[in-house]
This record gives sequence, C-alpha cells and structure tokens, in this order.
Amino acid sequence: MNYGIPVMALTAAVGVALSQPPKPNADPYANNPDAGKTQFPLAAPAGKDSGAITKALPGGVNQGMIEESKWKYGPAFNPPPDAKIWNPVKLKMMRGEKVTGGTFFSSSDPSTYCAMANAGYDFIWTEMQHDSRDWENVAKMWQACPHAKAVPGVRVAYADEREIQHAMDAGALVIVIPTVRTVEEGTAARDWTYFPPLGKRSQGGGQAFSPDFWGSVPGGYRNTINDNVVLIEMIETIGGVANAREIAAIPGVDAVFAASGDLANFSGYKQGDPDYERLINAVHDAALATGKRLCGPFAWRDRPDFTCFQNGSEVVAIGRGVAAELGPLKDTQAKPEVGPYAPKK
Repeated sequence: MNYGIPVMALTAAVGVALSQPPKPNADPYANNPDAGKTQFPLAAPAGKDSGAITKALPGGVNQGMIEESKWKYGPAFNPPPDAKIWNPVKLKMMRGEKVTGGTFFSSSDPSTYCAMANAGYDFIWTEMQHDSRDWENVAKMWQACPHAKAVPGVRVAYADEREIQHAMDAGALVIVIPTVRTVEEGTAARDWTYFPPLGKRSQGGGQAFSPDFWGSVPGGYRNTINDNVVLIEMIETIGGVANAREIAAIPGVDAVFAASGDLANFSGYKQGDPDYERLINAVHDAALATGKRLCGPFAWRDRPDFTCFQNGSEVVAIGRGVAAELGPLKDTQAKPEVGPYAPKK
C-alpha cells in the first residue's frame, strides 16, 4: 500500500498549524516547556516576547492593554476586616478629642528627645522645616524610644517625595505639611504619605517596618498604615486660605492647621485685627465643611472647634517645667560683686 500521500498531507497540516499565531484567548504560555517546572510557572518563555503588554494571563483581573488609569487594584494589601486603629493620635482625632503636639526644634540628642516624648504630649512635632538637622539624626532620635508616650511626628520642609518618604520610612505616624497653597500641593503631600491605592508611596523599607517600631502591629504595617497615619496640612498664606475648603476635602487629609504666625506674616495683619481673624475663620469653616479636624497653636485651645494643637519647643518646655517646679525660688541666684555673675553696670 502507498502511505506516502497521507503522510505528506499530515506533515503539511502540522506545519501550517505550527505557523499559525495563537488564538487571542489561548494560554500565552501553553508552549512554555518550563511551565510548572520552576517556581515561576507564569514567567515569560525564555527568549520570547510574552505579549504581556496587551494580553492578560489566565485568571487575570486586568484585561487588555496595561494602563495605569484603568488598573483595578488588587486585594494583596487590604487590612484585615477586623483591623483596629493602633495609632493613639489617630484614635483621639477620630473621637474628636483634643490632641497635643510638643515641638522638638533644635536638639538632636536622643535622650532629650525621649524626655520630651515621655513628658505627656500625644505626638512630637519634630521640626524639619526650619531646623538644620538631617534625617539620620531624626531616625536615631526616634529609634531611641520608638514606643514613648508621644508617637513620632514631623513637620517636613515641603510636600516632596524625598522629604515625606524619609519621614514615613523612619517611623513617623504624624506628618505635618507647611505652607500648602493649592490643591495640587495638598494632593502631592497626600500621595507621598500614603501607600497605593490612595497614594504613591513606594515600599522601600526602613525602621518603620521593624519590630521595634510598627512591624509587629496587628494586621501588619504595610496593610494598616494607611488607616493609622495622620496627615495635617498647614494653611499659612492668602492663597492657601482661598483654597482651604478644597485642600481640606482631599481624601487622606485628617486636619488643616490655621497657622497663627505665618497668616500674620503673609497677610500683614496681627491677631485681633478683623482681616487676620477673617482668615482664621475661613480655615475654621473649611474644616467644618469637610468634617476634618482643626489645628492651631496651644494658646487657642479654648477657641471654638480647635482640637489639635502645636505646643512650645523643648527649650520653652524646660523653662516652663523648671518654673513650675521651683515656684518662688526661680531666679533667686546670688549676685556676686565681681566676676561674670556680677550685676552689669
């Protein structure tokens, strides 16, 4: 019998089949000889274009071309359904209770920081806008007593990726952004404070992830920090006041701060002047309209609707503490007739 023709026909048919491109819905890795044999069964075949930019893998949620604006964010970092708030400052803010922040301005000494952090404040406002210390100093101070009574917080220099991610990776639980003038600036501050999907913070590690800080919190740091970090945006300029409602309404902003000193600096009016008080009231109205907390200096602790306060620096706090301790014995030093301690003539 002659088997030549059928064999040739079969060979030709197989050749045509192999030359055909895979069907659109076919498994793109069906012909991958390594599939199922390695720890990367869905990896692109060696030396071949996988077509992943346009083709979804089997079971993938996101179909079609990869586009950031259309990407459906996955559940990998969802907090547990029963996750509880573990940042005490966030908890107080959610309850509408008054929150105090002690300003740590000029020192870089860890023991001084820890004394301030255990003095009774809710958080420490580590000053990075107007002080010359660097992030290495800040990280070492926070590392000396990460679970002090007051949680680590910071006023960064500006709404910048480097500034805010340094703060967050070092362990900050309160972020204060100065001089927010526009919605764009306020949104940038939000973006670098929060992980996706709300923000754009990248996962670079740092001491915040360590067990000494927040690495052992229930639910995990990465999965729960978006629900626990506190973001305060400062309104300090005329433009900031004009946009205060829109800034306060940004998702992720917990509070707006009516900056007592700089609203005078940028307006040309002082506290008590009608034009100055109008600016403060406009920030007040923005907080109320958006359901956000309202912050200001500690001197305004009895001003209506203010529940979040910046207290004095460590230098001022030391002076106040000594005055309270010594009472009438304060500044009763002897006055020699000669030498550097003699009264000046």
